[in-house]
Amino acid sequence: MRHLCCPALLRSPVVVLNLFLVACGTSPLPSNPVTDAPDEPDPVNPLPALRTDQVIVAHRGASGHAPEHTLMAYDLALEMGAEYIEQDVLPTADGVLVCIHDDTLDRTARGPEENCTGRVGDKTLEQLRTCDFGSWFNEAYPDRARDAYVGLPIPTLEEVFQRYGNGPDVRYYIEIKPNTRLGGSVEQTLLDLLHEYDLHAGAVEHRQVLVQSFIPTSLLTMRALDPDIPLIQLYAVGATATAALASNYAFGIGPSSSEVSPALVELAHSLGMAIHPYTINGEDDLAAMAAMCVDGLFTNFPDRYRAVLSQTDYGCPAPIR
Repeated sequence: MRHLCCPALLRSPVVVLNLFLVACGTSPLPSNPVTDAPDEPDPVNPLPALRTDQVIVAHRGASGHAPEHTLMAYDLALEMGAEYIEQDVLPTADGVLVCIHDDTLDRTARGPEENCTGRVGDKTLEQLRTCDFGSWFNEAYPDRARDAYVGLPIPTLEEVFQRYGNGPDVRYYIEIKPNTRLGGSVEQTLLDLLHEYDLHAGAVEHRQVLVQSFIPTSLLTMRALDPDIPLIQLYAVGATATAALASNYAFGIGPSSSEVSPALVELAHSLGMAIHPYTINGEDDLAAMAAMCVDGLFTNFPDRYRAVLSQTDYGCPAPIR
């Protein structure tokens, strides 16, 4: 069982210490329990069994419930039964891979302007440690606001691996973002971390790690560095998924939900490729996508998707995994 949320933990001396460390620009303790996340499953009762065995990918963690790409969002996603937690990664100015979606800090960071605005790649990790990556969520979604979200730090990919490990109950779905660094430095850093935290074998043997990108050259660079890592070719909204071309180097495709059709699902499956659309959140939309027999999908609400998959047997073939 992962960390359970309890408001009393806000008075924990470990939590207080972490807040002090963040305020001082120092890395918080990665093993600190995350607190006060809403809408967790009842720990007394097991999660409902799946009647349709599609892959539940928590988009930026359980980002419909908690600030995206924080340890709290990842913890909550796993509590809700997500099979994969997604990490978008960008390099800092000193070459550390951090988990953040946007190329810039302005949307999700609060703090000193010189450290917490502008491009992620122009800041060192030490600068980013002075920023608050949770308060924006309370501002954007007051109905889901929690005091515990204030002051949440940005996690590094290494800290994510340290926290969740390489056990069978967690899988990672990592996106290499477009960036200005050439020569495969991000790809090599990612591979080095997979080896350091004993995730490489799991990635190769049973897809414990999937690496995705919208940029074919990033995936081809990764393939050149390590031909065994499973890759997912993403497609932008409005783009036609060229599954036949991607099948030369990728394990699967990730189209926008607006581009998914039964014909595309059939084409992907005929090529032996998985298809994982993004990002579907409404219960009716989740059910409609599941009924098309995709192999899994990205959602901000992994609890909703699990409920849909637990309620109905859509008669789909076993998903490609």
